[in-house]
Amino acid sequence: MQDAVLAMLAKEPSHGYHLHARLRQSLGPLGESMNRGQIYVTLARLEKAGLVVCERADGLPERPERKVYALTPAGQQRVAAWLAEVGWPKPDLAEFHLKLVAAAAGRLADPVELVAAQRRELLRRLREAQQAVLAEPVGSGAALLLEGVVLRLQADLRWLAACDVAWSEGGSTWRAP
Repeated sequence: MQDAVLAMLAKEPSHGYHLHARLRQSLGPLGESMNRGQIYVTLARLEKAGLVVCERADGLPERPERKVYALTPAGQQRVAAWLAEVGWPKPDLAEFHLKLVAAAAGRLADPVELVAAQRRELLRRLREAQQAVLAEPVGSGAALLLEGVVLRLQADLRWLAACDVAWSEGGSTWRAP
C-alpha cells in the first residue's frame, strides 16, 4: 500500500481524500473495501519515514485547511526502486500444503476434505471475480487487474485438483510422514 500511495504522489502532490479516490478508481471493485482512514495512516508513516512532506493548503470555506502531501527526493527514489523491482506475489499455496501435511501427519483432518473445502472457497471467489470483470468497461485498468485475479484463481484450482489426486486413495502413494 505504501508504494502505491507514493507512486500516486509521483504524478502530483495531493491530499488524502483525493489519493483514496484515485486508488479506489484504479482498483475498481477490488478497491471498494479500501478504508479511507488507512490512507491517512499510511501518509503519516510515509511522512515519519521522510518519504513525503506535508503542507497545509488553503481550501474552501467549508474545508479551511487541507494537508497536501508531496514526495521528497527519498520518496522519488523509493518509487523508482519499486517500479524497477521484479517480483511476484507469494502464493498461499505453500501454507495450504503445510496445512495438508500437518493435518494428515497428526490425523487431525482428512486432507481430501480440506482440499474440497478450499476448492469450494476458490470457486466462490472465482465466480465473484468473473462477475466483477463483466461489470467493468473493456480495456479498463480494473478489468485487467480482475482478469489477473481470475487467472490466478484458475491456476490455484488446477493445483488443488493435483492435490486431490495426490491425497485421495486412488491417487499417488505419497503420504505425509
